[in-house]
Amino acid sequence: MSTPNFAVSAIALAVLQMTSSAVRAEDPDQTMQEVVVSAAKTRATSASVAGFANAPLLETPASVSVLTAQQMLDLQIRSTTDAARYDASLSDAYNAVGYAEQFSIRGFKLDNESSYRKDGMAITGDTQIPLENKERLEVLKGLSGLQAGVSAPGGIVNYVTKRPTDTPLRTVVLEERERGNLYGAVDLGGRFDNTDFGYRINAAAERLRSYIKGADGNRKFVSAAFDWRISPQALLQIDADYQRKSQVTAPGYQLLNNLTLPNVPADQLLNDQPWSRPVETTSSNVGARFEYKFSPDWNATISANQHHFKRDDYTAFPYGCGAQDLYPGFCGNGDYDVYNYISLGEKKSPLTAQALLQGRFATGAIKHDFTGGASFFKNSEKWGDYLYDLSGVSNIYHPVVVAPAPGTSGPVSERRRDNERALFAQDIVSLNERLKLHAGARYVKLKRDEYVGLDDDGAVLPYAHTDIGFWLPNVALVYNVRPNVATYVSYAQGLEHGGVAPMGTGNEHRALEPGKSKQVEVGIKADIRQDLSASVALFQIRKGLEYTDAANFYVRNGEAQNRGLEVALNGRASRDLTVGVSATALNTKQSGTGSAELDGKRVTDVAAFKSSVYADYAVPQVQGLKVGANWQYSGKKAFDAANSVFVPSYHVVNLTGSYATRIGNIGTTFRAGIDNVFDKFYWRDVTPDLGGYLMPGASRTLRVSATFDL
Repeated sequence: MSTPNFAVSAIALAVLQMTSSAVRAEDPDQTMQEVVVSAAKTRATSASVAGFANAPLLETPASVSVLTAQQMLDLQIRSTTDAARYDASLSDAYNAVGYAEQFSIRGFKLDNESSYRKDGMAITGDTQIPLENKERLEVLKGLSGLQAGVSAPGGIVNYVTKRPTDTPLRTVVLEERERGNLYGAVDLGGRFDNTDFGYRINAAAERLRSYIKGADGNRKFVSAAFDWRISPQALLQIDADYQRKSQVTAPGYQLLNNLTLPNVPADQLLNDQPWSRPVETTSSNVGARFEYKFSPDWNATISANQHHFKRDDYTAFPYGCGAQDLYPGFCGNGDYDVYNYISLGEKKSPLTAQALLQGRFATGAIKHDFTGGASFFKNSEKWGDYLYDLSGVSNIYHPVVVAPAPGTSGPVSERRRDNERALFAQDIVSLNERLKLHAGARYVKLKRDEYVGLDDDGAVLPYAHTDIGFWLPNVALVYNVRPNVATYVSYAQGLEHGGVAPMGTGNEHRALEPGKSKQVEVGIKADIRQDLSASVALFQIRKGLEYTDAANFYVRNGEAQNRGLEVALNGRASRDLTVGVSATALNTKQSGTGSAELDGKRVTDVAAFKSSVYADYAVPQVQGLKVGANWQYSGKKAFDAANSVFVPSYHVVNLTGSYATRIGNIGTTFRAGIDNVFDKFYWRDVTPDLGGYLMPGASRTLRVSATFDL
């Protein structure tokens, strides 16, 4: 038996044994009913990411997309990268295989420290965020100053944790993908003998075999969530998770002569030296939430989450061409310099806490939905001076083995610490039966201390200190044309930490001052029928432009303006046909820098038009059989800030099929899929980071899985 299969089996048996008493305590007839899949919703109708509580999407004055756990299971989604193919507003942004999953929304790159949330609490996005214990994946597109405080202007991605179920849940998933990628997971939920206490256990193991040959590794994950119904008014929830991932990372390509796109296979690994080692990451969360209902109209909630992240980063890193003095850029003949990059012991430990008071009341004929609260965030980032030394020269067409440069990274110490405190309030005022005013604001007090360096005698210089406060208003009008059709107009301000100067710049690792952004948005939403919705949003976002200037310093200067149109359709179009349509048109503009190479140019790595269309058809002649297809399109993207090189547009088609049946008393669903059916080569990611890199998309890949509802 292979190691991953054994790991999955061991986890499943251990967890099943641990909860066997609870299984025996349940009514077997009731358990049987749980494996009958019927009346499963094809779309989410509410989300919490755009406010302070779960709210109907129709009544939310923002552009929000949601994938439920059932949808992720049906679509064989194992990562946020898999999920992003169904939302045209999400794009890769230095999303290197084996490294961190990083994305942009509405053309703005997300911030790894503030744009990714677990149950609304900030977690780092520096590794693959596990989905096994997530009930929903919610995406808020656009500014989130009121809801989240500090975050990138593109939006936030919120991962909602699975909670204990009232009825027994026993699900096992096994999957194999082409090239030997093996995956197994268990999902267990229910109540104990004392039904005031509930549990949810998730575990997974995966042998990683990427479409890039040699970018191999493994991943292990386990989580537990419990709740205690203390009284009809009081509920306590706690959860914890742990993930360990080890995988060789696949860096991208640079332009030949810094001018021409290389002609390479999608499965080639540049980090392929005998001394290449996998990137090792561990991440964990411990969360708690207490809710108390004073009355049917008033409640209070206190929640907190402690996240820990650690990474040992190893890469045989390709950069530049010393023979032609190109930095960045590969040589015209395909040669590139190989650097031994090592950074050990990188650590981050964000802690978030929040208290809310929510209630409904009326002043005469006017109704109010009020939320007031306070939040706290702190984070410590630690790392040592990395090793980044030239090891030799290799070639993209004829790889060459080079000896690693000797050495390792330096001692780890705290390099940056953040402290944020905020007060916020929002009132949703029902002016009449059709018109609602959403008015709110958040005041954020930011403190940051950052390592500067050493003086001539080797002593640590005083840390750079930031201490500043910001008001972030948010106002919107929502008008219900009909009970199932709502229009809205909104204005919001956002706040983000300044970008961190990249490696090789004159101020590398230093963060810029915090900066504000502004957004105007209008939209219309409609529940066409009970299980089919549509939405259209038109928006404009403006923020300070950050880039590396001619003096090789990372600066904020000028303005970035993104204007766009988003269209979405989701749900059941007929009894047998489920559809999903997502399209985004973006006009990006840079101005005010005084540089002819930047002003008026398109932002890099952003397509002017991007779309994703999905359809799933239940074949009426064969009960349980479904077939589906997904078509993705992306327009051309600018590779460099001067817009001198563009990567071409591309189409990708994916096919799926599933068959639900019963094997004995076990509900079983077999699923299969072929990604990139026509084996199209395309550049999926065109990041400007680290001088600019190109990352190819996956070649044709077959995957099969089986889900057992025990």
